[in-house]
Amino acid sequence: MPAKISSKREIEIKLNLTDLADILRRLHKLGAVSRGRVHELNTLFDTPDSGFRHSGRLLRLRQQTPAPGNKVRGGPASAILTAKAPPLPGPGSSTGTKKRLYKEVQENEQRVKNPPRLSQALKGLGFRPGFRYEKYRTSFHLGSLHIDLDETPVGAFLELEGTPTAINRTARALGFSPKDYIRATYWTLYAADCRRHHRKPQNMLFDAQKSR
Repeated sequence: MPAKISSKREIEIKLNLTDLADILRRLHKLGAVSRGRVHELNTLFDTPDSGFRHSGRLLRLRQQTPAPGNKVRGGPASAILTAKAPPLPGPGSSTGTKKRLYKEVQENEQRVKNPPRLSQALKGLGFRPGFRYEKYRTSFHLGSLHIDLDETPVGAFLELEGTPTAINRTARALGFSPKDYIRATYWTLYAADCRRHHRKPQNMLFDAQKSR
């Protein structure tokens, strides 16, 4: 029987971090419960004409392995295929100011047992592997809010995913305001970092950053 596909409307923001230890202390004080720390290797697949990227869609294969650190245990190993698309209009969709503050997508995920075989299958369907990026992710939950602390080659970020009310309440408790909210993808953040350092964007990998 095929693995179950999860589908949800995702509302989230990113926050740029400058002090990991301080954020970890604040999260602990708020009662956030850690789900562990992992290393992620992400590969985006697209059509030859970059049709997914141009239409605001995404097809991503994520492989993660346990990576204990920052006094946090290692999280579970897994591989997940994720498809994201702009949300369809409906009762839960954001409009106006809310739409400008938060990133909102329709997300479908399925766990993968054999990532190399899936990659070959995607290539056989005409998809091409493109941008690759890695990060260390520490996941938490705080009530209904999902929180991810991401350590990337271009900086550290906190992702808050949930309802706008929960996002605002937690961001405020952590010392942030709506003016700090980031809706950009990691590709956009990486490309901006490349422009600042006058280099051509390739893949957002730790080894590549060390060698520059």
